[in-house]
Amino acid sequence: MSGKEIMFTPIKLGAIELKNRLVMAPLTRMRAIAGEVPHPLAKTYYSQRAGAGLIISEATQIAPIGQGYPATPGIYSAAQTVAWKEIVEAVHSKGGKIVAQLWHVGRISHSSLHPEQGLPEAPSAIAPAGQTYGADWKLHDYEAPKAMTSEDIARLLTDFELAAKNAKTAGFDGIEIHSANGYLLDQFLQDQTNQRTDEYGGSIDNRMRLLGEVIESIAKVYPSDRIGVRLSPYGSFNDMGDSDPIALFNAVIQKLNGYQLAYVHMIEPRSTSAGGNDQVNVEAPITSEIFRAAYQGKFISAGGYDQAMGEAVLDAGLADAVAYGRLYIANPDLAERFEQGAPLNPYDRATFYGGAEVGYTDYPAL
Repeated sequence: MSGKEIMFTPIKLGAIELKNRLVMAPLTRMRAIAGEVPHPLAKTYYSQRAGAGLIISEATQIAPIGQGYPATPGIYSAAQTVAWKEIVEAVHSKGGKIVAQLWHVGRISHSSLHPEQGLPEAPSAIAPAGQTYGADWKLHDYEAPKAMTSEDIARLLTDFELAAKNAKTAGFDGIEIHSANGYLLDQFLQDQTNQRTDEYGGSIDNRMRLLGEVIESIAKVYPSDRIGVRLSPYGSFNDMGDSDPIALFNAVIQKLNGYQLAYVHMIEPRSTSAGGNDQVNVEAPITSEIFRAAYQGKFISAGGYDQAMGEAVLDAGLADAVAYGRLYIANPDLAERFEQGAPLNPYDRATFYGGAEVGYTDYPAL
């Protein structure tokens, strides 16, 4: 089969059956309303894109202290769960599948977003370089986070389990664990941000421990074949780095092989979310080539793909499905456009974050 034929061949990711190999990537849009409840328009936004084989929800914080940007939705309250349930039902009504991406941003936050909880929390008290948006939508210098105690980690695992329970109440088809892009679980993995001396720091095995415990907490709610994990080897976004990323992420993948997951979702470092930009960096290492062979299950690749690149990576067997982000923002019917060879709507970066329907639900379908 050609890459295009593969793209439109159904596949099972664990227990989740996909009608095609196009995945809508998790896309932070910063449009939540009061109480970090998904915007009422989110039901329209997600259901417009139900032609994807799988939709991965925008990153959704598991607790107030896990929030890193203004107006991102949570999944820890009853009101949030009710709103997500309406979204999931709208996607299902159009024949789509959707999983909830659960995140905690760790040090990539500001105390104004969670004043009751105080400073952001992280594996170690190391502030990232640069600035971030506070609750007032203005830039602030990053604060030095507080290093998490064993009690904090126990609470974190409880928060992940509760978020998974709420996701199940909402009807999500599965969970994606956000362990990429320099957020909390990635901060525990990489030695630039994890300088702990306890059982969660030092050796690669110790640094991987928390990710395993999070998987096991969520597996109390969803079977492991409905759980995916997102990783970003070589990603520099959010001031990240590791002294030996190949050794680290090969070890992570070997660990994940033991869980019989639905999939691993890996980001190529050329993508904006991994520290790249709209211009593809051809010199960046190709993580699917480096790590795909080590993973025994289904593999999703993301990172600045166009249609031809996606077809090529499927044809080469370097991925089982391909995730699209910016193209899905501007093309709610991206799968249909790819299948028909139709032209694409250009995206408007100025409307990616904040606002309401403009740049969100008003992109035209064919």
